[in-house]
Amino acid sequence: MSEGKKLWGGRFKDSADVRFAAFNNSFKFDLRLLEVDVEGSRAYCEALFAASVITSEEAGRIREGLGTILAKAQSDPAYLVNSDAEDVHSFVEARLVELIGDAGKKLHTGRSRNDQVATDFRLWVRNAIDSISEQLHDTQTVLLDFAEANRAIAIPGYTHLQRAQPVLLAHWCLAYFEMLARDAERLHEVRSRVNVLPLGSAALAGTSLNINREALARELGFDSVSKNSLDAVSDRDFVIEFLSSCSLVMMHLSRLAEDIILYCTNEFGFFELGDAVATGSSLMPQKKNPDSMELVRGKTGRVFGHLHAMLTTMKGLPLAYNKDMQEDKEAVFDSFDTVHACLEISSTVLRNLSVNVERANAASATGYMNATELADYLVRKGVPFREAHEAVGKVVMYALEQKKELGELKLEEFMKFSRLISSDVFECLTLESTLNAKAAKGGTAPSAVETALAEARRDLAK
Repeated sequence: MSEGKKLWGGRFKDSADVRFAAFNNSFKFDLRLLEVDVEGSRAYCEALFAASVITSEEAGRIREGLGTILAKAQSDPAYLVNSDAEDVHSFVEARLVELIGDAGKKLHTGRSRNDQVATDFRLWVRNAIDSISEQLHDTQTVLLDFAEANRAIAIPGYTHLQRAQPVLLAHWCLAYFEMLARDAERLHEVRSRVNVLPLGSAALAGTSLNINREALARELGFDSVSKNSLDAVSDRDFVIEFLSSCSLVMMHLSRLAEDIILYCTNEFGFFELGDAVATGSSLMPQKKNPDSMELVRGKTGRVFGHLHAMLTTMKGLPLAYNKDMQEDKEAVFDSFDTVHACLEISSTVLRNLSVNVERANAASATGYMNATELADYLVRKGVPFREAHEAVGKVVMYALEQKKELGELKLEEFMKFSRLISSDVFECLTLESTLNAKAAKGGTAPSAVETALAEARRDLAK
């Protein structure tokens, strides 16, 4: 069997137009499936032998041939680059026949490229999920390292990009830790639905061979076998779920990037990027640009686009297989590469990020971010919260007019707005007290954050 010969050519008299052949060819990108294609073919070889479709000698030759193909592909890039195969599956089959002769032609007995591709792709996506999960774990670890190294530092917390209440920097880190933890959970759930074996479904109606699909599933590490052959070869919801999970990872990384970009500006000045993860300007000598984080933020859009593209591709397809579904490979491959790289760079940035402690703590103690504590102080004195809120609003307006922070006002000035305010008010207005007051589980008090950090470490270690 020559490499250029099609797996389906018997029905045709004329050759394909060269432009259509190039348009139809997927080998340039689906060659990434070669390793899992060999893995799936090895397992299918064992199933054929168990079903007495091939002999022991033929099975041995097929195993040896597949091993040779994989070894050559891994050691010699030209082995793949110089191929004119239509796709990776025809490449493997052509090479196998070239190596072992007629025995290689028997490997595809009872198997369609439809169930072969679906199996290969599920194997590949399963591996991709495992790889991203490992990288998520690393990024979470770096977040905790950064939090613990800066556990005593406070920064302003924001709503509407307006200073709201002070929080510990470690609390800010833990917020992103929790987002990534949910991303990891989602990927784990998606993996369980990816890990279903389609092989044995053939083109669409199932196989007529006595293939033990359960044994085949065990051999390939699948949890179960598909229940319907039409569904098994023609749906890509597992791809869409994977792209959705990737999109959520990127959304969270983009938010982290945006915070870091803002906090590195002169206007905020809480962070500074190390030289290893920043760039300069070709014109302005003073510039230090956060390109690393801007690229993470920018690449989020391409992953979102792949998700939308796959939803659009699948929405109108009739059963069963349609060539439109070839579009799933590039979307998944690029999304995986992008997410993996962005997680890696985000971890690298966090390892090369320094904190301006003086600037961060000073910003956390100004801007009337202790106003809520003053309202809570009045509530403890028996004032209904809405009345306390109204009174403190007036105190803030007065302080603004006097160009003073709340803690700089004198007792007699406070008492203009409530006779219940006494000298103990000043203690509750300090940054330390403001932080310590938020001691409920999930809050930003140092005690609560220490507990949360310890729990996060334990969760990662599981």
